[in-house]
Amino acid sequence: METEERSERLATTPEGAVEGKLISQSTWGAVRTLWERGMSKKAIARELELDIKTVRKWCRKTWVPQRRPSRGRGLDRYRAFLEERAPEVGFNAMVLHRELAGQGYEGSYAAVAKYVSPWRESWPGQKEKSTVRFETGPGEQSQVDWGSTWVYLGETRTRVHVFTMVLGYSRRLFARAYANEGLEALLEGHAEAFAHFGGRTATILYDNPRTIVTSKEESTGQVVWNASFKDRMDFYGVEVKLCRYYRAQTKGKVESGVKYVKRNALAGRRFRDLEALNTYLLDWCQGVADERIHGTTHEKPSARFARAETLISVAARSPAPRERVESRSVPRDSYVAVETNRYPVPLEWAGQTVEVRILAQEIWITRAGVEPVCHSRLPGKHQVARWQGPPRKLPRREVMPSAGPPRLDPAFLVDLGEVALRPLERYEAILEEVRA
Repeated sequence: METEERSERLATTPEGAVEGKLISQSTWGAVRTLWERGMSKKAIARELELDIKTVRKWCRKTWVPQRRPSRGRGLDRYRAFLEERAPEVGFNAMVLHRELAGQGYEGSYAAVAKYVSPWRESWPGQKEKSTVRFETGPGEQSQVDWGSTWVYLGETRTRVHVFTMVLGYSRRLFARAYANEGLEALLEGHAEAFAHFGGRTATILYDNPRTIVTSKEESTGQVVWNASFKDRMDFYGVEVKLCRYYRAQTKGKVESGVKYVKRNALAGRRFRDLEALNTYLLDWCQGVADERIHGTTHEKPSARFARAETLISVAARSPAPRERVESRSVPRDSYVAVETNRYPVPLEWAGQTVEVRILAQEIWITRAGVEPVCHSRLPGKHQVARWQGPPRKLPRREVMPSAGPPRLDPAFLVDLGEVALRPLERYEAILEEVRA
């Protein structure tokens, strides 16, 4: 009994705060039931996964609701300031912590975040984040977004970027993978999507990436467009619409579509290369995504599309493929570097200047007077393309025979005549002179 009382004293802090796990009334009832049946306290602790000191305590006491005593917080003296300031900064704990530090507060950012968290959840202004589902009519709107994920291309784990377009009315989906989210990939993704659906919608909703928007003034709505993107959309006749910053749920249809592609189409899959991946994605879009029963419309997207979706044809608007042309000097190993990847050219091109045409899917390397070299554009970075043409051979060189050091160098004159022959007696006479 003395040992149990000593353990009970050790289990309680000087302030009276009980250490260890606080238990519910049902757990207390289980402890007392097992104890009354004769089970030992250690066995009860193992059975219920409780501390032995907790079991000893509740074998003697009647259960009452437990609550840890408050230790008091250093932020209480700033409460009036925080209550007024927090809604003004959107409950941004980082801003609040910085401003409190200027008033002498020495606590951590985490403490501030925890302190204002209950206010953020109950503040009426947060209700504005609720979003009413917005449905569009047939052919009225589509939504575009990017998603990225890791897949295996061959034996290499590669990050691919998936261009995704969803038709707002029918929920038909198109997805295509690229090595990056650059402007070339974005424009080609649109062309492929329009060809897949057989036309375009009147408007397309986007986020605010740099490939679309160079800058945007949220207060006035003034937008500075990426000129190349806007020219292409004007060419198609598409009206471009943008989401508000930090309101990605506005384009929730494509957000859900991106997650669906990553979790359903690509999860646990391996592909030979990027071309094989895109062939699979096209089949998946038509055979799986378009044929499922959609959770919102409760119809197959293909059936809903066939019944009512009307798109604007772009058959008469086929833009030329966008390209970027750069100049390169071929190094000694005859591998031309393009966007951190390396592409081989004939060995005799070493030291020459070539023209590099960069398309969405291909790299063309051209030298005046000879056939150009074409490579598939490599995904990722720091990759090396394989040579696809005939075996590369070093040009034949004329090798001069080694003639030794120059014999007519004026700075190192040598006798080119025959070696003089002398009798041995002459050498013996010279030796005697040396000895003397």
